Amino acid sequence: MNNENGFILQGKDQMLGARLLTMRAGLQLELKGLRMTRGVSCYALVKQETGLKGSKQKVYDQFEVMLKEAGILQETDDE
Repeated sequence: MNNENGFILQGKDQMLGARLLTMRAGLQLELKGLRMTRGVSCYALVKQETGLKGSKQKVYDQFEVMLKEAGILQETDDE
């Protein structure tokens, strides 16, 4: 649901979707060289929760496909 100040998440599915998109954004930053100073990296978290294996780039690519197939991430024309 949109409002003039942002958006409102309703229900478990939307909360989970937002969490997964946040993990994807964190993994994108890690691919660009940003490092966590404490806690678990998004790369490790995505691997742990999805069972994906491989390099950061391979895990990112597979995770993005999973999000698209689940309808959480939309296809864009520039892909």
